[in-house]
Amino acid sequence: MHIDPIEQFQIKNLVPLANIGGHEIAFTNSAAYMFIIVILASALLIGATVRRALIPGRMQSLAEMTYEFVATTLRNSTGPEGMKFLPFIFTLFMFVLFANLIGLIPYTFTVTSQLIVTVILALLVFFIVVIYGFWKNGWRFVKLFVPKGVPVYFLPMIVPIEVMSFLTRPVSHSVRLFANMLAGHITLQVFAAFIIMLAGYGFLGWLGATLPFFMVVALSALEVLVAVVQAYVFAILACIYLNDAIHPGH
Repeated sequence: MHIDPIEQFQIKNLVPLANIGGHEIAFTNSAAYMFIIVILASALLIGATVRRALIPGRMQSLAEMTYEFVATTLRNSTGPEGMKFLPFIFTLFMFVLFANLIGLIPYTFTVTSQLIVTVILALLVFFIVVIYGFWKNGWRFVKLFVPKGVPVYFLPMIVPIEVMSFLTRPVSHSVRLFANMLAGHITLQVFAAFIIMLAGYGFLGWLGATLPFFMVVALSALEVLVAVVQAYVFAILACIYLNDAIHPGH
């Protein structure tokens, strides 16, 4: 029995929309899951807070703790000035978190395993940092590329390195999330395939399948942790980059 661990990442057209220049424009499974993510995250947050109580229930407590967690992360990274970006960072965190967790459900689609999605999110952060940095600080924003305390004669070497490091941020920001989700799901699929293949060899095969079965259970628990951690890492990196726009050269 042939099982392709890459098949789960294929983008499939669901509803054709248009054909422009020989290229088909369609509503895909990726787009469908993005809608599902937005609907579920919105339903959870709105449903949990629509009837706010002085003594919160479980869902209200979960929503409030998540909001306070993101707010504290942003405040610690950027200071009070950065709190104007809380709606953006909170939305980013919730989208990545729900995308990661929904992708762990069997037969679903992991949006964050698509490099184009993580690149777009990373570029969104990057351009917000650049635009806000120049809007708030003017040309003082370029102080970001001149580290404090560096002797003047080292600047011709240091500044290009800093510029290159800044320009490659979207690459590291996006690939980190994409690679973690891709690798984890491939590993789960491979061990799950071992269970199916070994089970075809009768009683001894079932005995041999117990090891990959326990590996799948352990890896599934690990992937839940990775899903949450990667959403946090993506959000806190966005906070750190925003801090550069708010306080360049610090």
